[in-house]
Amino acid sequence: MRPVGRHSVDFKRAGFLLDPTVYMRNSIDALAIAIALLLAAPAARAQDATINDQDQTARSKAIEYSEGYETRAKIHKYASAATLPLLGTEVWLGQHLYNDPNSHTSSVRGAHIAVGTAITGLFAVNSVTGVWNLWEGRGDPSHRTLRLVHGILMLGADAGFVAAYGTGPSGHDLVNFDSNKSTHRTVVFTTMGVATASYLMMLIAK
Repeated sequence: MRPVGRHSVDFKRAGFLLDPTVYMRNSIDALAIAIALLLAAPAARAQDATINDQDQTARSKAIEYSEGYETRAKIHKYASAATLPLLGTEVWLGQHLYNDPNSHTSSVRGAHIAVGTAITGLFAVNSVTGVWNLWEGRGDPSHRTLRLVHGILMLGADAGFVAAYGTGPSGHDLVNFDSNKSTHRTVVFTTMGVATASYLMMLIAK
């Protein structure tokens, strides 16, 4: 009798949840969200342009921002440059762990957690500086809709990363390890899709 394929036996023994249908559906959902948000950017920008034209003549004086606003804006801008590199690195590390049957003991978990912590710090800094400046600039009609949509989406991404942390698989619960890592992966991909689309939306609009 011809032996069964080696890879099939290994995957079955490891209890992998490698359902290609689920994988494809999750990827398509995340991609659809990103595309929809990116397509919304021109509309938001056009609406802002209309509002600018209407409000430009109505304002008796220009909006003046504090020095703190400018400082926070610079911090927000320079910190945002690390968004895509960190997200890309985390995706690579996470996918490596997802495909590893011994991921609960892999040394890559340390790097995965370290990069995830860096992403948490980045989004914490940008959330504080972004919301603070959004509030201070609430009276400025320039790109108001775009800034508001961007802020709401990034706060949603913050909530998504908190959920991702909560759904992270634990080596102490090996019975549900594969199920938990599948849920964790879905939450992370969806959250990263929203964060990336929101970041690119502001980048393209400017």
